[in-house]
Amino acid sequence: MGLFESLLNLLEALLQVLAALGQSIVPWWPLIAWIAFWTLAVNGVKLREVLLARGWIGVVLIAVITILVWGIVAPPEGGFHHLLGLTVSNFVGKLMYVTGLLVIMLLCGSVQLSGAVDRYLHFVEPIEDDHGHGDHGHGHDDHGHGGHDSHGH
Repeated sequence: MGLFESLLNLLEALLQVLAALGQSIVPWWPLIAWIAFWTLAVNGVKLREVLLARGWIGVVLIAVITILVWGIVAPPEGGFHHLLGLTVSNFVGKLMYVTGLLVIMLLCGSVQLSGAVDRYLHFVEPIEDDHGHGDHGHGHDDHGHGGHDSHGH
């Protein structure tokens, strides 16, 4: 029975280590999910194209609104954040948090563009309609204009 008891004790100790590890990781799940989303669920090539085509303006505006709303809705206890050895005001602290999230987002896109995670990614591109308009839930001849051969393309 000594070997069986030793195996049970080993299993119990292993479960305790896993439970302690799980409890220490729980506060980091939102950040882990953020990194996983931007690394594996967003097409970095398309994101880059959108950002270079002045899409960064929308990202900056969303970030500013996020900072303002978050700063008003959830001010820190005592009115100050303690970040990186600094004591900063509410909105400066929120600016640091949101900037950090945006930097992580862009780093995840850079990792994708470098090809480091290509074996985990497969983005299926939608097939574009060569007529200049999409299928709106009905057949092509149901446009009310005399069928396919009557419009010029």
